[in-house]
Amino acid sequence: MSNELHLGGPLFGCSIDVLRGARLSSLRIHARERLVTFTKAARPTAWGAYPMVPYAGRVRSGKFSHEGNVYQLPLNFGEHAIHGTMFDVCWSTIEQSPTHAVCVASLGSRWPFVGSVMHEVRIDQSERSVTCTLTVSTDSPSMPAQVGWHPWFVRPATLRTDFAEMYVRDSSYIPDGRRVAPPAGPWDDCFIGARQTPMVQFDDEMCLFIESDCDHWVIYDMPTHALCVEPQSGPPDGFSLAPHVITRESPLQRTMKLIAR
Repeated sequence: MSNELHLGGPLFGCSIDVLRGARLSSLRIHARERLVTFTKAARPTAWGAYPMVPYAGRVRSGKFSHEGNVYQLPLNFGEHAIHGTMFDVCWSTIEQSPTHAVCVASLGSRWPFVGSVMHEVRIDQSERSVTCTLTVSTDSPSMPAQVGWHPWFVRPATLRTDFAEMYVRDSSYIPDGRRVAPPAGPWDDCFIGARQTPMVQFDDEMCLFIESDCDHWVIYDMPTHALCVEPQSGPPDGFSLAPHVITRESPLQRTMKLIAR
């Protein structure tokens, strides 16, 4: 089976790169590409729309504690860990149809607990939507977990958002827990309290709405070639700021839905 799964068609469709993190590697709307696509020079965190599992954003110094024990993650972003363990590994495809795919993977040796993740992608051509669902589970008695997605939408495009609060970050771009009213951008920041659905409008007037049951959003609009709108189940360094713990009986599941209008 190919490492690239294709859902939908050329006018409206998406592709999933199973070899490179089960990410959306392409999102075609009106036969036009809406994501930054793969090149040999691309960093694995700088293209497509990839799952962030089992943590999202930076983990300060790669360290966190759980049930009285301190754990050290591999540092893959200077002095910090970033975006999980799954964006650069091969997943397995367990279901595939012209409109639906399910990929699974172990959380791997870079994560200190026993766990797995499932990424389900479903396309609805009549609604012109792509729905992604992440489910992270553990066979350990308990473990901290976060999920999220990191889409890179190509410019020319503009962003419309309205959030109640933004986390204050330090020079390492890591929140310290304080929250303020959002200042004007540009941003590489985490927000909560969405008062409207985030929307990216491209230069052909196509609007892409990003819906999610995640309650945190990282907006990164500093690059000149792309916009990033990242729904996350918690903030960067969330294992320290807002830990979420799962068990064998209680996995973590979140959804992101991309709707073209």
